[in-house]
Amino acid sequence: MNIWLIMIVVMVASYVIQAVLNSKFDKYSKVPSRSGLTGAQVAQQMLADHGITDVRVTCIKGRLTDHFNPADMTVNLSEGVYASSSIAAAAIAAHECGHAVQHARGYAPLKLRSALVPVVSFSSQIVSWVLLAGVILVERFPSILWLGIALFALTTLFSFITLPVEVNASSRAVEWLEEKHIADSDTREMAVDALRWAAYTYVIAALGSLATLLYYISIANSSRR
Repeated sequence: MNIWLIMIVVMVASYVIQAVLNSKFDKYSKVPSRSGLTGAQVAQQMLADHGITDVRVTCIKGRLTDHFNPADMTVNLSEGVYASSSIAAAAIAAHECGHAVQHARGYAPLKLRSALVPVVSFSSQIVSWVLLAGVILVERFPSILWLGIALFALTTLFSFITLPVEVNASSRAVEWLEEKHIADSDTREMAVDALRWAAYTYVIAALGSLATLLYYISIANSSRR
């Protein structure tokens, strides 16, 4: 299959998945959780149940901007999650706490991803310029393009390492929600569905990164002929 066709398919799939995720979030945000706990309370309880006392739960601006930050040990919940008692809020809050649990337990893929963050952050700042210069000068200085490819490969690797980290965090979240009766059989399926579509965004991002990497490799290889 032509690499351009693959990239178009990935772009369309990314748009569809994001649209469906937003739709799922809106739908499940209207369904109250069994416990009635807000996202912030769910996060605080899950952290406490796992003996984690050095992580703060904070509220941040934005929509679906929720994340765990190991640098300052915070679980950051978006406004639509922090104060909501919906099953969507409970699922997202528990998922982010799943990352905090991974950090506390020394989960290997998370440790590897965290170790790559400084390198990937640096490479992402210059990779676009290196690739651009490499494409323009590919006939005279092909090594520049290969340097850009190596830098971009780090981003692709980071994307694929992220996949097991996200899936594992969701598994921990759903297991805990069931154990604490925050989700019953019906709302459990809703939580799983919401987290599944969130995971798809990481899958498509990884595939998109891989397709882009292969595109630049094809340019570098064609210059040799």
